[in-house]
Amino acid sequence: MNCYLSRNYKGLSSAGNKAKTDIERIMEDMSFRNVGLQQTTYTNEILSFLTTLTGVLKSPFCLQKGDKLVLQYPLKKYFTFVCNMAHLRGAKVIVLIHDLGSFRRKALTIKQEIQRLNHADYVIAHNEKMRKWLEDNGCKAKLGVLEIFDYLSETKASAKPDVKKPYSVLYAGALNLRKNTFLYEIGEYIHSFHFNLYGNGFEIDKAKGKEHFNYMGFVKSDDLIATAQGDFGLVWDGFSASACTGNFGEYLQFNNPHKTSLYIRCELPVIIWNKAALADFVCKNGIGICIDSLTDLEDILNSLSEEQYLEMKKKTAQIGQLLSEGYFAKKALQKAVESL
Repeated sequence: MNCYLSRNYKGLSSAGNKAKTDIERIMEDMSFRNVGLQQTTYTNEILSFLTTLTGVLKSPFCLQKGDKLVLQYPLKKYFTFVCNMAHLRGAKVIVLIHDLGSFRRKALTIKQEIQRLNHADYVIAHNEKMRKWLEDNGCKAKLGVLEIFDYLSETKASAKPDVKKPYSVLYAGALNLRKNTFLYEIGEYIHSFHFNLYGNGFEIDKAKGKEHFNYMGFVKSDDLIATAQGDFGLVWDGFSASACTGNFGEYLQFNNPHKTSLYIRCELPVIIWNKAALADFVCKNGIGICIDSLTDLEDILNSLSEEQYLEMKKKTAQIGQLLSEGYFAKKALQKAVESL
């Protein structure tokens, strides 16, 4: 039997929760069985903790020899316990990674992270670069890749008017100066196009070239899919417009930002740093532009023909349809199950 351990959490507002909830829905479609408690949206931390603990303690006793248990990582302090108990019951453990604590948050050392993941029988990494990083750092579990996160939503992308140059670029996420300093620098290099910014915390008076920014405020993801204004979605992180730097920039070389999937569901071709792990997926599928520096973006967009753009947009819509069906998670999970 194929099983998964559900999570209990406070709400569904963050991208991380959206990604995990989508995986659970996909597993239910694949006839996986939930061996924890049903999801909750408690706001009381003590009640949430006790409910989560109850689900964790209950789950191993629902397993039998030969079962495959899927855990979404990180599972915080319970991960090793659940893996050990599953193995005692004769089950195999499949781990699907959402976040690695040894990168941005530095919550673990690399050695601690690998030791933890080595309790699994099979690990699904985000992409080939993350898979290689895990292998190089001593992960002994069988390794597979997700390729990209799916993005489930019944919402359809809005029909855009006929494309006309100059193109506009959409960026969604945290807009504060501390996390995304590059946004306050990029205006110096913009002359003919605009950025449409979605999120909280943008201090427009501190941005260079502020006349080139349209601050749209926070919009829920489903509403963004239906109303997104822009021709491209930007995947970039860190302090500099010249390259993705700092902890966030380093992590971009190994992880799959969930916002990339959101852009694709909006049917927006992606602009992404060429050293980002997802740049390979973008280039292979012809769904965007991989660039070395945002300082080059003005010339790149000006040189792109409307015919080239429409071809990218067509391919982006095709990949977006796959994301809405859970195609990539289904494929990765099926491969994991079959290999154990």
